[in-house]
Amino acid sequence: MLKRYRVRDYDFKLILLLIAVTVIGILSIGSAKPEVQNKQILGFVMGLFIMIVLSFFDYSFFLRFHWGIYALNIVFLLMVVAFGKEVNNAKRWLEIGGIRFQPSELSKLMLIMFYSQYIMKHWEKLNTLKNMVMMILLLLPPLYLIYDQPDMSTSIVVAVIFCVVWYVGGLSYKFIFGTLAVAIPAAIIFFIMVLQPDQTIINEYQQRRILAWLEPEKYAQTTAYQQTNAMMAIGSGQLWGKGLNNTMLSVKNGNFVSEPETDFIFTIVGEELGFAGGCAVVILLFLITLECLNVARKAKDLAGTCIASGMAALVGFQSFVNIAVATGIFPNTGVPLPFVSYGLTSLVSIYIGMGIVLNIRLQCVRKYNN
Repeated sequence: MLKRYRVRDYDFKLILLLIAVTVIGILSIGSAKPEVQNKQILGFVMGLFIMIVLSFFDYSFFLRFHWGIYALNIVFLLMVVAFGKEVNNAKRWLEIGGIRFQPSELSKLMLIMFYSQYIMKHWEKLNTLKNMVMMILLLLPPLYLIYDQPDMSTSIVVAVIFCVVWYVGGLSYKFIFGTLAVAIPAAIIFFIMVLQPDQTIINEYQQRRILAWLEPEKYAQTTAYQQTNAMMAIGSGQLWGKGLNNTMLSVKNGNFVSEPETDFIFTIVGEELGFAGGCAVVILLFLITLECLNVARKAKDLAGTCIASGMAALVGFQSFVNIAVATGIFPNTGVPLPFVSYGLTSLVSIYIGMGIVLNIRLQCVRKYNN
C-alpha cells in the first residue's frame, strides 16, 4: 500500500497550480460573503492535507475495492432520498455525525475510480455488446438518483466524465460514431420537446431557464435576472477590476446576484479582479487539466490513465460549464467552479482526486526512470 518515492519525482507544479487557483477562490469568496471564508480556508487545509497523504498511497490498493466504492456511492445517494436535507426545493445534502456533505460531488470521483478499474479488468471484452450494456446499466442507478434530486447539471457532468473515461479505456470508434449518429438527432428532438408549453420531461423551473437563455429580454426581471446581472458584473470589471472587498457601487455590493460565492463566483472574479483575474483563473484551470492529461499519458497502467483522464474531464468540463453559464453561453445551471466556488464537499473531494493523480504521477516516473 505504501511505497518509497523520491522527492524529486513529486509533481510540485501541479500542487502549485492547485494552491494558486484555490487562493484566488478563497479571496473571491471572502469578498462575496466574508462569513464563509474561514470555512473555505478550513476545507482548503483539510483537502491539501488529505491530498498529500493520499499521494503516497498506491492507488492500485484502493482500486481492489472498486465494487465496494460503487456500492458505497449508491448507498450515499439512496440515503439522500431517505434522509436528505432539502434546500431551495432540492434534496442534495446529507448529514452524518454532524458533518454535512453533498454525495453527488463525491459520486464523480467514486465513479471515476470504479470505472477505471472495471475497464482495466474487462479491457479485452470492452467493445463486446454484453460489456457495453453492463457498463451503461451500472451507470443508470447513480445517474438517476442524482438527476432526481433534482440535479440535472451534475448528472450531465457525470455522464460526460463517464464518456471520457470509457473513450480513454479503448472504446471502439465504430460505437462512438454510431452513438453520435443517433444521439445528435435525439438531442435536437429532446430540446424541441422540452420547449413545448405542456411538456412533462423536465421540471418547470428548468424549462424557464432554457427559455430565459433563448429570450433574455422577455425574462429580464425574472428567470434571466441573475444571469444578466452576472454578465453585467463581469463586463464592469474591465481590465483590472474594481478590487476585492471594495465598497463602490457594483453588482455584488447591490446584491443583484444571489449567492455569488457558489455557482456564480466567476462573476466576483470578473467584477473585482477584472479581465486579467478572469484570464488567470481560466489559464490555471486549463493548466491543471493539461497536467492531469500529461499524467494520464505516462501512467503505469490503464486504470491510472483512466483516473487521470477522468479528473481532467471533471476539472475541464465543469470549469467550462460554470464559466459558460456566468457569461451567458449556456442556460443557468448549478455547477460549482472547481477549486474556486464555495463548498467544502466539492473542494475536498476534488483534492482527494488530485491526491490520487499525484500518486499516479509518482509511479509513472518510477516506471520510466528505474
